[in-house]
Amino acid sequence: MNLPQDFITRMQELLKEESSVTIHNGAIVEGTVISVKEDEIVLNIGYKADGIITKSEYTNDSSIDLKEAVHVGDTMEAKVLKVNDGEGQVLLTYKRLAAEKGNKRLEEAFENHEVLTAPVAQVLDGGLSVVVDEARVFIPASLVSDTYEKNLQKYAGQEIEFVISEFNPRRRRIIGDRKQLLVAKKAEMQKALFERIHVGDVVEGTIKNVTDFGAFIDLGGADGLLHISEMSWGRVENPKKVFKVGETVKVLIKDINGDKIALSLKFPEENPWLNAADKYAVGNVVEGCVARMTDFGAFVELEPGVDALLHVSQISREHVEKPSDALKIGQEITAKVVDFNEEDKKISLSMKALENEEPVEE
Repeated sequence: MNLPQDFITRMQELLKEESSVTIHNGAIVEGTVISVKEDEIVLNIGYKADGIITKSEYTNDSSIDLKEAVHVGDTMEAKVLKVNDGEGQVLLTYKRLAAEKGNKRLEEAFENHEVLTAPVAQVLDGGLSVVVDEARVFIPASLVSDTYEKNLQKYAGQEIEFVISEFNPRRRRIIGDRKQLLVAKKAEMQKALFERIHVGDVVEGTIKNVTDFGAFIDLGGADGLLHISEMSWGRVENPKKVFKVGETVKVLIKDINGDKIALSLKFPEENPWLNAADKYAVGNVVEGCVARMTDFGAFVELEPGVDALLHVSQISREHVEKPSDALKIGQEITAKVVDFNEEDKKISLSMKALENEEPVEE
């Protein structure tokens, strides 16, 4: 039996009107995008009136271009804010529904101790704000890193990992913690490092900090101390002039004591005393540089790591009251080795001995 077209149309209108019974404030509806404007999205929600999502109810990010984010034909879920917004349309919200789903997601992550990854949406005075499915998580500055960081701006826009350490949406307290992940990761790395390294090993590290007394080297799990006295076989006056933060160096594991690692750049094969007995045998004439002076004499650097004493009485045949009367720091001198003690690593020089020698006639 064929029904008149006006009857069919009327029945469709009645069914559409009847559907209004199922739509109420707070209801979740699904619709198809039929129009996207700069400031709103229009949805066909199968109701006598279209649903409207304003830009402010779509996202908190004012920089988003709705025409780029949403397209005609897309299917969306939204929550009803008002069945009639005063203009015969249904006012919807997308971001609030997303935030509710996000909060549910965060609650599950909190209960399961799940590690989350999200971009930093905002750098605040007291920490970082990240967004997970439109739900905001606050990470206090004290929980951003395992070390104190004065400036958090470097995290802007970065994706970071964290866990939810407190979940109380009623009080709007959803707290994230990145620090405990870093601490746990470092503990694992430290354990693996100490299982791997031994005294005498040569390892590679990155200079983390330089002080007046040495440098701290990141070995990938723990820091080792390269003391100023172990930086060279020679003398290092100022570590900051020799090393820079971020540089990569190969170092020798000198000692491991608990969780403390002592490092050295004094590699045994480079020890200048290995062949010193031949080079600085008694009677040899050598050249060196005055490194420092005391009242009783001057210390002369023959090569990095090998110093010799030039006693004040051995500077000249003439009387010298104190070394500084005849010598200067940095002055190059020529002298004769008059004593060599390999066990104590002591060498004595004499300039006077050369003055006593008769010149060789040609």
